[in-house]
Amino acid sequence: MRLLRPWALVLGGLLCACACPGAGAGAGAGAGAGPALRSYPHSAVLDGAGAYRLRWGRRGSALALRLEVRTRGYVGFGLSASGGMASADIVVGGVEGGQPYLQDYFTDENRVLKKDPQQDYHLEYAMENSTHTILAFSRELHTCDTNDKSITESTVRVIWAYHHKDMGEAGQNYHGSNRGTKSLRLLNPEREEVSSASLPYFDLTNKDVPVPDKDTTYWCQMFKIPVQHEKHHVTKVEPLIQKGHENLVHHILLYQCSSNLNDSVLDYGHECYHPNMPDSFLTCETVIFAWAIGGEGFTYPPHVGLSIGTAADPLFVLMEVHYDNPSFTEGLIDNSGLRLIYTPVLRKYDAGVIEAGLWVSLFHNIPPGMPEFVSEGHCTLECLEEALGAERPAGIQVFAVLLHAHLAGRAIRMRHFRNGEEQQLLAYDDEFDFNFQEFQYLKEERTILPGDNLVTECHYNTVDRIRMTWGGLSTRNEMCLSYLLYYPRINLTRCASIPDIMEQLQFIGVKEIYRPVRTWPFIIKSPKQYKNLSFMDAMNKFKWSRSEGLSYNQLVLKLPVNVRCSKTDNAEWSIQGMTALPPEIERPYKTEPVICSSSSCLNYHLFLILLCIVYATAYTIGNTGPFV
Repeated sequence: MRLLRPWALVLGGLLCACACPGAGAGAGAGAGAGPALRSYPHSAVLDGAGAYRLRWGRRGSALALRLEVRTRGYVGFGLSASGGMASADIVVGGVEGGQPYLQDYFTDENRVLKKDPQQDYHLEYAMENSTHTILAFSRELHTCDTNDKSITESTVRVIWAYHHKDMGEAGQNYHGSNRGTKSLRLLNPEREEVSSASLPYFDLTNKDVPVPDKDTTYWCQMFKIPVQHEKHHVTKVEPLIQKGHENLVHHILLYQCSSNLNDSVLDYGHECYHPNMPDSFLTCETVIFAWAIGGEGFTYPPHVGLSIGTAADPLFVLMEVHYDNPSFTEGLIDNSGLRLIYTPVLRKYDAGVIEAGLWVSLFHNIPPGMPEFVSEGHCTLECLEEALGAERPAGIQVFAVLLHAHLAGRAIRMRHFRNGEEQQLLAYDDEFDFNFQEFQYLKEERTILPGDNLVTECHYNTVDRIRMTWGGLSTRNEMCLSYLLYYPRINLTRCASIPDIMEQLQFIGVKEIYRPVRTWPFIIKSPKQYKNLSFMDAMNKFKWSRSEGLSYNQLVLKLPVNVRCSKTDNAEWSIQGMTALPPEIERPYKTEPVICSSSSCLNYHLFLILLCIVYATAYTIGNTGPFV
């Protein structure tokens, strides 16, 4: 009997041990316990009935997923740019006759389901009992497969489906109504959770607010923080959305108000930004928390909390709720709000919020018919130099960011510059979803220093619009904002900009306006074709083409900006109202190259087969005698 060479032993071991995931015993129906649930730090219920739960977690360059579905038939899961079946990346699996199956599919633009020749989803565990099917599998984030969708830190529109029968050899069984879509952020970093079950809390909720039968309503209600005279830290904020109003309540902002108010302001709520709005509402300028549709509760890091209970902390707060009622439904009554969970055990740092980006105004505008238009809001070096230089020369630490726009928004980036050099993106969402906006936890805290520049870059699509889109409060208006959660708290609440309106109007040929300005929007004096029109009417009268829109976009991005640099209690830093030039930045932003790595079993097996052939050939050549 001849001895095998050492390298042949190694190869033999590889062939035995290195099978594709899912080929081992763990893939059998009910075999083993499967990956521990702690391997999946994130979870979400995808359907309203609670029948479909997704768990997931990152593993290096791959994403591990676990589906727990109330069915004994097939389970479908996919990633889609639009949230629909067209051009989607899909995996279908189940257990049939005691045998597990998992297949990688894709759909074309006509929603035709096709088997992917490169199988990139790999089964790790499958189990079926009397009520549920559980599938655990993984996939590389970037697979080199044109039929697959890369998984990034942007919003992902997950699609799901299930059926009471398995796929079987007879072909596809239509899932009927057991299907849906949900936007998620699959690469949110893991965070250390501190149990809040035993901690005290208080609720700030609206009381029977009549929501008008109109597209957009902002409702404001004043509250008094019940925790006083002793410092505490809020550790978690949870949304309390009235059942059935999940799509009605679009976002909630919590503002700190003047400490000079008294309890008389608590008597009633009122529509925000209304001519008859109480004067006390005007004292509420400092955002201390923000929640938006699709977001879940926000937990502060273990070393940071929102301070309440001292003279420097909010006593009176204003809760602003944005109701989105595009169908003009009548008779809606809402009782939504926020729950603030707090502790007397103090943390090291007090949290603060900075609102950055474009000041919401008519000076922000987007032409109709544009497949892409870019707006930029600047947190200027002048503002950060003054505010941070006076309050925190060593800089502040940003730990989470909420990116905010409205219906025309398609992508948002928060760009960071220091000494003219661009740093890594602070936050981004290249697949922005108006119906899913939440704070993004940063993988690593980011230091912002005096003299840095922060640019909120928003991409819009207005191809379905025939009139200008204006900066404003309605969902049909637009915003371009970033909310930065940071520590330690300093006296800077807003760091934003407004572009120069006169140079924008010169683009369409406006020569002169009536002065002094007595009306808003102000009125144009010349030329004749715009005489006595408001600047809004003039911009709408201009015949916009895509080439004109592109030229206008290039102009707007280079215009001087008016600096907004605000403190609490309506105070301002001295740079407020000054004109500054935007930084010289590279446009468009160059995304970092994606390094893809195919985990295809097909490719892997071909490699092993090639090794086998090499080994067999070498062995034959080196061993001419017979085996004994």
